Amino acid sequence: MKGLLVISNGIEDGEALATRALLRRAQLDVVTITYESTLEIETAFGLKVKADYFATDVYLNDYEFVVIPGGGYVSKVVDQDTNIKELVKYFDKQGKLVAAICAGPRFLGQAGLLNGKSFTAYKGSEKDIPKGTYLPDQKAVKDRNIITARGAGAIYEFSYEIIKYLLGEEKAEALLKNILY
Repeated sequence: MKGLLVISNGIEDGEALATRALLRRAQLDVVTITYESTLEIETAFGLKVKADYFATDVYLNDYEFVVIPGGGYVSKVVDQDTNIKELVKYFDKQGKLVAAICAGPRFLGQAGLLNGKSFTAYKGSEKDIPKGTYLPDQKAVKDRNIITARGAGAIYEFSYEIIKYLLGEEKAEALLKNILY
């Protein structure tokens, strides 16, 4: 099963890289894409990471899910961004999984995907989601085909919910056991 993970300059390292690593451990094929002008991006903590593809070079129908990490880039681009919002709308309209962590749910909120749904996100992010039910004490929340998580401290719960949704609870539990969680 193949999915996309969007990376941008300023992404939170763990939310992107650790999530990708955990999903790959569960045998999910996670491809990184970027909307930046070069494939190489710099994370919030200075790591240089090369995306697999430019977002415009992938055929979206080939993928079953999309993951949007948080990080400082979100507050810089969320109000002007159309690319990530259109991407998550596309996956949602197809009934495919849309997952976002930390400030990433702000894209989902502005795209209208969280209206009438329960979610969690980094404190303050709920301002972009006035028509959803904010659950600030939950590390990860699944509501239909949407999974959200609070922040870097919820990477394991976030990944667990994604794996459970896509591959079943047995595979998700096996991952946690494998990493001694």
